[in-house]
Amino acid sequence: MQSTVRTTPRKRLYTVAERARRDATVWTMVQGLLAPLQFLAFGVSLFLVLRYLVTGAGYDAATISILVKTAFLLVIMITGAIWEKKVFGQYLFAPAFFWEDVFSFAVIGLHCAYVAMLWTNGLSPNGLMLLALAAYTAYVINAGQFIWKLRQARLDMQVPA
Repeated sequence: MQSTVRTTPRKRLYTVAERARRDATVWTMVQGLLAPLQFLAFGVSLFLVLRYLVTGAGYDAATISILVKTAFLLVIMITGAIWEKKVFGQYLFAPAFFWEDVFSFAVIGLHCAYVAMLWTNGLSPNGLMLLALAAYTAYVINAGQFIWKLRQARLDMQVPA
């Protein structure tokens, strides 16, 4: 007895026209440069935050690093929205990146909550660092979403349209 399994091919991430627009816009390169810089800022900041939480030393360095990481996040979100407009015709929530954009707002919300709590002295230094770690956890999940999409785009290139 032969089993018949029918699989529906996965929807491609980009149409031919979207891929052409993606490859033609300078914003693709901007995103490609900003993403690893943001990840580097994240890595340095994570080290400084953990060092502060473990030793109690380096609060100012950890705080500055969180603000730098937050600035990178905001810049990459703005340029990413421009990229989405160029490629998909809308600034955010294009179907191909809908859930990544939704989760990006959670990440931004946590980073901005950190800045608000810092500005208003709404949390203790330890509370601020724990909030930063929550923001960083969300960032790692969101970065994983985008890395998965990069993988999908590469797999799409291996299969004829």
